[in-house]
Amino acid sequence: MLLRIRQWLRRVGYDIIGWTLMVVGVVLMPLPGPGTLILVTGLVILAQNNSWAERQLAPMRRQAYRGAREGVKTWPRVMFSALSALVVVSVGVVFIWDPPAPSFWPVSERWWLFGGTATGVGIVVSGLIALGLLIYSVRHFRGDRGRVERVKRA
Repeated sequence: MLLRIRQWLRRVGYDIIGWTLMVVGVVLMPLPGPGTLILVTGLVILAQNNSWAERQLAPMRRQAYRGAREGVKTWPRVMFSALSALVVVSVGVVFIWDPPAPSFWPVSERWWLFGGTATGVGIVVSGLIALGLLIYSVRHFRGDRGRVERVKRA
């Protein structure tokens, strides 16, 4: 009896966390930051207990791995991705730093870097996640493991 209650609580907990992340991800989609990643994380958590979520996740997983494999196929792609992620982090740092509007800014200063520190933190987190995913992709698809997979396919 106690085991059933524990399983039920675990399932309900996963569902609450998953749905909460899904809603937060949808709300954050139009804003700068990791809204899509939060949405997919909620779907991953829901897939632990729901077959419908697993069915939705499977094609996303295939596309993500295909994109990661293609994204690190050549070193110029890797370098461009790393540089892009660092630029995103830098933009977030500028939002956090919040310098005054430059003299060429054509509208009111209140529209300069609107969103403040919270937006800057979201942008920095997005850039750091991109760097982490790039490192994962390079290690997974360009490292020894990737070479073994390519040899097996040939």
